[in-house]
Amino acid sequence: MPATADRRRAIRALIEERPITSQSELVELLDGVGFGVTQATVSRDLYALGAGKDGDRYVLGEAPDPDAVTRHLHRTVADWARAIIPSGNLIVIHTPPGAGQVVAAAVDDAEIDGVVGSVAGDDTVLVVVAEGLAASEVIDRLRTE
Repeated sequence: MPATADRRRAIRALIEERPITSQSELVELLDGVGFGVTQATVSRDLYALGAGKDGDRYVLGEAPDPDAVTRHLHRTVADWARAIIPSGNLIVIHTPPGAGQVVAAAVDDAEIDGVVGSVAGDDTVLVVVAEGLAASEVIDRLRTE
């Protein structure tokens, strides 16, 4: 599965080379270059890239500062994670009720090497770690860099 960073580089290249007027158009173009994604994923990617509409087409803005994103991740995990439990190539993060999506969004925004993706529930986050990488390594990245 291609990494988030690779997909975002592809989005950046597509926006720079042609006018793109809708997220559904971008979903189709990404599919054509090997990234089968949903409109929701494209929406998050555009936000992460600082992209927005200028008239009827998407333009690139400034992406968030990677250091600030990492600090936000560490602060979010410190504030909301009640327990972080590894299990094979999975990590389960327990949070207070209602905080699962907050933690998952911080994990996704941080684009941690080795994280394939996350799934959020109300009070639990499931983080999928790439095969061949120890979940404990990713847990260290969640807590501190």
